[in-house]
Amino acid sequence: MAQTKPKNKILILGSGLVAKPCVDYLLRNPHNQLSIGTRDPPTLDPLIASHDVVVSLVPFIHHPAVIRSAVKGRTHVVTTSYASPAIRELDAAARDAGITVLNEVGVDPGVDHLYAVKTIGEVHERGGRGSGGDNPLRFKFSWSPRGVLLSQYNPATFYQDGERVHIPNTELTARATPYYVMDGYSFVAYPNRDSTPFREFYNIPEAKTVIRGSLRYKGDPALVRALISLGWLDSSEKEWLEEVVTWAEVQQRATGAASSAEEDLVRRADELCTFTDDAERTEILDGLRWMGCVASVHGNLVDTLSVRLEKLCSFEPGERDLVMLQHKFVVRWKDGSEETIMSTLELLGEPGGYSAMSKSVGVTCGIATQVLLDGFGPLNQPGVVVPYTKEICDP
Repeated sequence: MAQTKPKNKILILGSGLVAKPCVDYLLRNPHNQLSIGTRDPPTLDPLIASHDVVVSLVPFIHHPAVIRSAVKGRTHVVTTSYASPAIRELDAAARDAGITVLNEVGVDPGVDHLYAVKTIGEVHERGGRGSGGDNPLRFKFSWSPRGVLLSQYNPATFYQDGERVHIPNTELTARATPYYVMDGYSFVAYPNRDSTPFREFYNIPEAKTVIRGSLRYKGDPALVRALISLGWLDSSEKEWLEEVVTWAEVQQRATGAASSAEEDLVRRADELCTFTDDAERTEILDGLRWMGCVASVHGNLVDTLSVRLEKLCSFEPGERDLVMLQHKFVVRWKDGSEETIMSTLELLGEPGGYSAMSKSVGVTCGIATQVLLDGFGPLNQPGVVVPYTKEICDP
């Protein structure tokens, strides 16, 4: 009698907006057996230990706890998040346990690595070298509103013409500048986190300018900058939030305005915010009014704002989201000539189906998990693994 191949036991932690495409992809394989789990600490260790791999789709701050449990249970880990310093600190423990901790297999980070590694490799092989919405937020949420907001409140570091440039988190959105991708889109771009390690990660030590950035529609960074100035991205607990009833009262307490009357709130916004011109001031004040009247409070300001925006900026039936990703490489060839090489991903969601964000994060995560389970060599190595090499990116 032929033996039945044992099931791959896969634990998915998190059931948010990107989980379904990952689950659907993994269920294509009849040898996969999936469980949806919790990150509750008392049950985490035995839950993870009873599986072959855990896919962590919970907020990134919880990944180290998941990995520590996986080390105890000798269970592989897959995340779509950056391999943060807290994750990299667990590299030795993962190696000792003989498990793979695979990270950065979403869209950003993830798909962005694939064509960067591919194009840079092709250029080097040829002897070339690197050179030089419909609401005031212009955004609707196909992933965590809190994550979207806080992603625009990170400091950024990059190389510009050979110089290391650092942008404090409070100034990040002020650095947004127009960026042309293709006709029909009015994008601005600003630096994203720390780009400097990618000169080494991508093996381009000769590059003088290395910037990874984020794209938003024109108007979004200006409104987010105002929200930061008004204190809305504060994650510290505020006991007084339990006492307020209206959104205006929250804004009054958050900003220290004289009262919750509109004229006092506007006066305080004028004191705290920096507007480039009268038109931008009008747009931002209209955006603040658009946020509404009744406040549903959630312990701190950023969570209160996130819940409010999730309601205001949700997709209507038939609407679809957009993921836009572009690489731009300036290459100097051996004969001294220069060439700009570009690759662009324009991915639209499916009305009534997968969003572009969930597809580009969830499906890619599912593929990477399946490749790991299938025992593919370059991925099947103990320790913290990231897709920065041709051997990993090609498959």
